[in-house]
Amino acid sequence: MQDFHTLKLLDRFEKVFSSFGVDYKIMRRILQVKLTMDGRRVPTIFSQNAKKKDKETNNQYIKSLWIYVLFSLFMLPFVLMGDNYLFQMSFFFGIFTFFVMTSMIADFSSVLLDVRDRNILFPKPVDRKTISTAKMVHVVIYLFFLTIALVSIPLIVGLVKNGFLFFLVLVVNIILIDLLIVGLTALIYLFILRFFDGEKLKDIINYVQIGLSLMIMIGYQLLVRSFQFMDLTVSLEPQWWQIFIFPMWYGASMEMLMNGAFQLFYLVFLALGILIPLLSIWIYMKCNHVFEQNLQKLTYHGKAKENKHSKLRSLFLRVICHSNEEKAFFRFASSMMKNERDFKLKVYPSLGFSIVIPFIFIMNGFDTNLDHLSTSKLYLTIYFSLIIIPTIMILLKFSGKYKGAWIYRVAPIQQLKPIFSGTIKAFIFKLYLPVYLVLSAVFIVLFGVGVLPDLVVVFLNACTYAVICFMILKKSIPFSESFDQYNQNSNGAIVFGLMLFVGLFAGLHFVSTLFSYGIYLYFVITIICLATIWKLAFNITWEKIIG
Repeated sequence: MQDFHTLKLLDRFEKVFSSFGVDYKIMRRILQVKLTMDGRRVPTIFSQNAKKKDKETNNQYIKSLWIYVLFSLFMLPFVLMGDNYLFQMSFFFGIFTFFVMTSMIADFSSVLLDVRDRNILFPKPVDRKTISTAKMVHVVIYLFFLTIALVSIPLIVGLVKNGFLFFLVLVVNIILIDLLIVGLTALIYLFILRFFDGEKLKDIINYVQIGLSLMIMIGYQLLVRSFQFMDLTVSLEPQWWQIFIFPMWYGASMEMLMNGAFQLFYLVFLALGILIPLLSIWIYMKCNHVFEQNLQKLTYHGKAKENKHSKLRSLFLRVICHSNEEKAFFRFASSMMKNERDFKLKVYPSLGFSIVIPFIFIMNGFDTNLDHLSTSKLYLTIYFSLIIIPTIMILLKFSGKYKGAWIYRVAPIQQLKPIFSGTIKAFIFKLYLPVYLVLSAVFIVLFGVGVLPDLVVVFLNACTYAVICFMILKKSIPFSESFDQYNQNSNGAIVFGLMLFVGLFAGLHFVSTLFSYGIYLYFVITIICLATIWKLAFNITWEKIIG
């Protein structure tokens, strides 16, 4: 196994670990194995760009740190602006906390919640303190790399601009925030495991990962727009509720030591900023044995959920599916989309993005009061929600459980049409339609009930667009390929080309609004096109799939 530079640096502290009763040689060997295994794990933020060959030879987490270096540039303005340190550094620490906390939950969960230690090491003659210390050092190693990537540039700029005292206080505050995040994350997991089973915790982690991906996509818009509302000379009035905003604890310490503002309120903040992180780590260490015991719940997968087939759902299936085979694959695809975590992690952020992006274009294209918004044609920005359809149509053929695809061959299937039509209908009605209904509700509030016919036409165009994407893209049985194949194949050019159809639909829609009752004529044309394309799209044989 590789002898990591991190471990060589750790060797200098061997006597420190030994003084606390830790068997350093065994701890080092455990860490060496853990770091080797980590080289095969792809971080959430970097997962879609990793190739299988790279994953086998390199530590993808280290390679992904350049993204966090770019994110650190978002924090630079708060270092470079004036000397109102309480104001500017509170924002700085807030952004830093967001990135570290979300990354901690998304990428370090597999470290904190590793049950392999219990299964492999506990039966062996290895001291429990050595095992728990190895786990904590493992977290600290990666948290150190993440922190350096996020703050190295701001630290250098702050040292040059504000001097050594600013640099020193900033380093201490960052260390305290890291301690607070580690302690809080572990205690949150302890609380969840104490009252819920392992499946609930896995779901929570998965949704945090989805949230991380979504926030990265839209975060830059919020950061850029926040400057429009900031008065950089503002003086913040202390309020009692501000003690719950912990980035302000560390902003207050910067204000005190840089500007000499030794007010009682700031002293309280300073005390909280020091005591709470130390207290959270102390509580975690005291409750560590309880935490390790509750980790056993992660091996419990919960009871199988009973499928309740209501009369309304059965009626819905009879309306949209025309054969028993199509109904079966509609249910199968719906279950896969709902329950498979790998699929949700890749698809759900795109669905969230489809909700956000129309409003981003509305904000960019309309800066006057909302009274004039209802008379504009900006409701056509809802077409931007269609641009995620090609990506999801590509992902429909991938699965983390792809080895079970042999079931297609042994199932008594006469033709492939119900497989594809049932899967696409499941995507439209189970994934896209709920998102579109949310968008439509907001658009009706913004533009009035008069846009309802337009919204119906857009949905029909979305259905047509999904079928067009299916016809153009390479055919494959749904959920039958590994996600590694998706990571290795570049689909950017195909997706970009398919997006041109969205512009065509939107352009025809705009033209239809120029004539009286034009939207209703467009509605009829859209119905005819959808029925025709749907009838022709799914006449596929096994030979075409194999070829």
